[in-house]
Amino acid sequence: MNTVKANGSISIVIFIDALGWEVLRGRRFLEDELPFRRRLRSVLGFSSACVPSILTGLVPRDHRHWSFFYHNPDYSPFRPLRPLRFLPDSVAGRGRVRSLLSRLVKRLYGYTGYFQLYNMPFSLIDRFDYCEKKDLFEPGGITGGPSIFDYLRQHDIPYHCSNWRESEVENLAAAKACLAEGEVAFAFVYLAAMDSLLHQVGKNSAAVDEKLSWYETQLRSLLATAREAYRDVRVFICSDHGMCTVERVIDIMAAVAALDLREGEDYVATYDSTMARFWFKNDAARAAITGMLAARPDEGRILSADELKALGCDFEGDQYGEAIFLVRPGTLIVPSHMGTQPITGMHGYHPDHPDSDAVLLSNVATPEQLEAITDLFALMCTEASAAASSRA
Repeated sequence: MNTVKANGSISIVIFIDALGWEVLRGRRFLEDELPFRRRLRSVLGFSSACVPSILTGLVPRDHRHWSFFYHNPDYSPFRPLRPLRFLPDSVAGRGRVRSLLSRLVKRLYGYTGYFQLYNMPFSLIDRFDYCEKKDLFEPGGITGGPSIFDYLRQHDIPYHCSNWRESEVENLAAAKACLAEGEVAFAFVYLAAMDSLLHQVGKNSAAVDEKLSWYETQLRSLLATAREAYRDVRVFICSDHGMCTVERVIDIMAAVAALDLREGEDYVATYDSTMARFWFKNDAARAAITGMLAARPDEGRILSADELKALGCDFEGDQYGEAIFLVRPGTLIVPSHMGTQPITGMHGYHPDHPDSDAVLLSNVATPEQLEAITDLFALMCTEASAAASSRA
């Protein structure tokens, strides 16, 4: 075997979407391989916010990715879609139609990131823009700052990164093939299926144990391959958030629609699974909507400006919402612009809730100050540089 390969080092970061600290609680998962285990605080938002925070070390305010859709009526790229508002709901609301239109828009606009129209109403879509136009896992993919992939390219560090569009089986096979060659110093392996499973069955299902068992088998094989090509294999499993069991469904859209207001003229709103976000055209609309929401403290609350600042979600220009109503953990907004049917598990709640916490599992000790997903960027940069130096 080539001496450089045999004596070299590699750092492997394995990202498992939604593998929360509370998901792993009481379960056995690679303790012998990864004895160093940390609970990590997540950020407010969904994976569209959390993943950029991992890749850049920045909070959403600074990397400028949060919920997919944000208010941008003067420069919305979706103005050509407004005539679709005349489609009957039986057509416009169908999942297959939405998926087809999403693929078409993505191709026509040259978007390389994850793009989905979801259930955004065509009557208002020309008021909105979309934050993830570029591939987050490519250099230059994040709006507000450099990512780990910019760092790797800048420092000429050879690396492997999974293709997020491919299945877990394909990504594991590609990673194993790359590691067997022993040519890279850093690998980022992307595994996303746990998130979908947890949405469907919740964190307490036996199906989660089966999935973890499958991961164990696959990752032991991956590490065995890496150890044949590298003298020192440093492994880190991380996630972006956890998963909370849905216990209650609320219809905020109907409550707002019942007010004596005109959507699009008095206010504009978008309804995520755990947040309702509003922009107001007049003081009467602001008073009516915020008053109605304030009267529902058992369902959620409007986040104050100070709290949004503390959470790193105080965006310049209020493009993500003038008023943001965050529901209580375990509560789901249905229908929403993200979906029309209840599901068993959800994330996107306040980062203070235990079910929001992510994980870091490793076979080497990590710095004590590593406490949040935003700290993973510095860890990855350090690991990649050290591994590259070992190959010099």
